[in-house]
Amino acid sequence: MKQALIVVDMQKGFGSTVWGRRNNPHAERNGLAVLDAWRARGRRVVIVRHDSPDPASPLRPGQPGNDLKPGFEPRSGDWLIRKRVNAAFIGTDLEARLRAEGIGAVAIFGLTTDQCVSTTVRMACNLGFITTLVEDACACFEQSTPGGTLLSAEEVQLAHVTSLHTEFAEVLSSGELIASLWQRRIA
Repeated sequence: MKQALIVVDMQKGFGSTVWGRRNNPHAERNGLAVLDAWRARGRRVVIVRHDSPDPASPLRPGQPGNDLKPGFEPRSGDWLIRKRVNAAFIGTDLEARLRAEGIGAVAIFGLTTDQCVSTTVRMACNLGFITTLVEDACACFEQSTPGGTLLSAEEVQLAHVTSLHTEFAEVLSSGELIASLWQRRIA
């Protein structure tokens, strides 16, 4: 079975202090290692960029924050998917392109775990793709509960990774995924 790597919203705007404190300062390093190993195997790479319609968003087109972080720019042969909502499958041709290429499995990482990554993982599973989450190549930000309690970025990350693992995806570290590229029968 053919597998694609989907890199979600690795954009400069997530360096803004507007988001609050972030977990996993090594997410980008881990993601680049996965991306390099994936490309070395000649597999399909999908780079997703959030083009926020919100005028105040650092991710709005025309703002420096909309740019992809260094190393995550698409290369020749990669697909660039531009989205305006959380899920990379809504309002884009991602599903059609994957199906046209005979891809039945996806590995996903990016920013943020609890927002666009989670939504994309859930949609991928619901659309019938065998889905893997590369958890240490993801990160998120602290969040306030409806009651005003501040949850740390680590708590938010753990809750979302656990939820995705329970129902929607196999959860692997970057090292585990890279090692599996040489062992699996997924092309």
